Amino acid sequence: MIKSTKQWNIHRPDETAVSLLMDELGLPSMHAKILAARGLTDPAEARAFLQTDAHTLHDPFTMHDMDKAVSRIRQAIETGEHIVVYGDYDADGVTSVSVLTTALERLGADVSFAIPNRFEHGYGPNSTLFQEIADLGASLIITVDNGVSGIEQAAFAQSIGLDLIITDHHEIGDELPKATAVIHPRHPEGKYPFGELAGVGVAFKLATALLGEAPLDLLEYVAIGTVADLVPLLDENRFFVKEGIRRLRMSSRPGIQALAKAGGTELRQFTEETLGFMVGPRLNAPGRLGDADTAVDLLKADDPSTAAGIAAELDRLNKERQALVNTITEEALTMIETDYGNDVPYVFVLAKEGWNPGVIGIVSSRITEKFHRPSIILSIDPAAGTAKGSARSIDGFDLYKELAENRKLLPHFGGHQMAAGMTLALSDVDELRDRLNRQAAAVLSDEQLIASVDIDVPLSIGEIDVDVLESLEQLRPFGMAFPKPVYLIENTTVGSIRKIGAAKNHLKLDLEDGGHKLDAIGFSQGFLADEMTHGMSLSVTGDLQVNEWNNFKKPQILLDDIKSDERQVFDLRGIRDPKRWIGTIPKERVLFVAFQPASRTYFNPFLPGVDIRMADSCSADPDIEHLVLLDIPEQEKQLQELITLYQPGRIYAHFHATESRYFDGIPSRQEFGWYFTFLKKRGTFQLEQQAEQLAKHKGWKIDTIYFMSKVFFELGFVKIENGAVIAEPAAGKRDLTEAPSYQERQQQIEMEERLLYAPYQELKQWFQQVPRAQAVEEETVWT
Repeated sequence: MIKSTKQWNIHRPDETAVSLLMDELGLPSMHAKILAARGLTDPAEARAFLQTDAHTLHDPFTMHDMDKAVSRIRQAIETGEHIVVYGDYDADGVTSVSVLTTALERLGADVSFAIPNRFEHGYGPNSTLFQEIADLGASLIITVDNGVSGIEQAAFAQSIGLDLIITDHHEIGDELPKATAVIHPRHPEGKYPFGELAGVGVAFKLATALLGEAPLDLLEYVAIGTVADLVPLLDENRFFVKEGIRRLRMSSRPGIQALAKAGGTELRQFTEETLGFMVGPRLNAPGRLGDADTAVDLLKADDPSTAAGIAAELDRLNKERQALVNTITEEALTMIETDYGNDVPYVFVLAKEGWNPGVIGIVSSRITEKFHRPSIILSIDPAAGTAKGSARSIDGFDLYKELAENRKLLPHFGGHQMAAGMTLALSDVDELRDRLNRQAAAVLSDEQLIASVDIDVPLSIGEIDVDVLESLEQLRPFGMAFPKPVYLIENTTVGSIRKIGAAKNHLKLDLEDGGHKLDAIGFSQGFLADEMTHGMSLSVTGDLQVNEWNNFKKPQILLDDIKSDERQVFDLRGIRDPKRWIGTIPKERVLFVAFQPASRTYFNPFLPGVDIRMADSCSADPDIEHLVLLDIPEQEKQLQELITLYQPGRIYAHFHATESRYFDGIPSRQEFGWYFTFLKKRGTFQLEQQAEQLAKHKGWKIDTIYFMSKVFFELGFVKIENGAVIAEPAAGKRDLTEAPSYQERQQQIEMEERLLYAPYQELKQWFQQVPRAQAVEEETVWT
């Protein structure tokens, strides 16, 4: 048995809808299942979704205040005013700056940009920075990817004679800033048909309105910011990313080419995952550690040499950021182990001086993912007496709502259900921790504290091939609101099992199903090889990919999780030297069992410090998950009772037999008859002196003569006195099977045949047939 690491929530798409999509659109079953699982069951809607193009774009002037913004910007361009585009320090922010400054430059504007420093200015509009901008002669500021919460800063800008145009996509509060224009896709007075644009999407709409047409070449920037900001990939966003990636794959921009080279990726291989995991982190890195301007400089670089230098610097900063995250994460884990041990709280609130505020959000994500608990990671500023940090949550614990219950402790906080940022007094950290844990205990159920995965694309191996996987391009991009599929392959058979990698810490399986085969790779799952047996049945979840090696392509699944309800039977029979297999046995939650006292005596020297339990003295123990069967029971019932008692997931069957009787068998009735006739004729037969001679004469083993003598004695056919066997002339008729010795020999042979000498599959089947306990933990939710 292999337990899954997460609860599997399996959602099966409607088969009728899948068939209809296959027939109407000519799609492979895999594609149809993905669409149906995401609610696209109508062929017309599905076709429109797949064929998204520029017609998806909405009129930018339907966005509230767009006309005012365009009018003011054109006035500034005509009169030669200096315009400053005011951005944010993340990937969405720097791509927003790149889009809008490029558009303004094409219109001949006198434009520059400013991005606040995370550590000096904080997020969003900053009055000090506004003053510096004004002092440099600017008269118009256009914010991108920020500004909607800057009530006081907007008023300050107005007080010093700066005009302010705000473009943003973040949540709108109870009050809007007073500005020349506030452009927001969800403006309360607006009628824009799609409200889920990223900051760069809003900047692109402003650029479109200014230029009079959509600057499609700038979708390279828009795609990056849209993916990095995790907005829903629907409607315009889907077109932005799909078309943007198409253009990125053949980009001539030196900055994009340099980014690809620094990340070790060819442009033609760009996908939404490349943007999210390679490009985005590098553009984020400078803003997390200091000045984000270099990210804009790279995106807009027009010289390959300059671009290469900046890309190398961003790559260095990203590695520095990764090292910081790893260090802080290790420190946080050590703190958890020291402070909590095995008593995991509902909410982790961890604080330490020196933790970089620019990366602790990533650390919080890691802690929440590892423990499936909400977490808050705080950086302590002892001089100010404050703690500043980031938080991440799980389903069922609305982070913003629960933090709002503690407003008195949190002078500054913001966010949404799953993520938040905050600043509080250092003296209030302990109280916040206590409060949040009490709140979480009241709202989180035990089920919500178990990590789960939603699986919506069950497949058979026969549905998977290279052509089908490569044609998934027509469904891309995957992302928020159109998530990447989590594939499920159920009840497949394991062929070969291997540990791979220099450290043998990765897993490679050959999966088989109805004549079809599929390679499976599990990174950092090599330990599972010790829990698997050839021919076992299991189910796996993961991501399907095309593996190309030496110009040969084949499909493979990158494993995420594995589950098997089968008892795993590890065949140690025939390995006579215990030292050859003892090292393969788990060190914990394991019980060594012997049925014969002699076996325990035999194995004790090989297992120092191990309590070898006699089968007749075993009692239920929920901590036992694995059984090592050292020898053979006298009766099948003994073994059945033992398996039923412990319900082991893994069974290691050695079945040591001091004296095997299987190949000796039981003498035939003719042999018994000849021997009895011989005894009657002899009258007295001396076993010790004459058994060897008789055995040679008949071609029997000496043990056979002793065995038949014992059977006759138990049936009253003979008496044995001083080693002499004497036939009883008046013995009555009785069946040989009535003799206890005969029964024991028969049972031993049957047990050896069934357990010691049976083919592996028969042995495994025997163990599978032992009834399971009534209460078995359910790990799969079917919907």
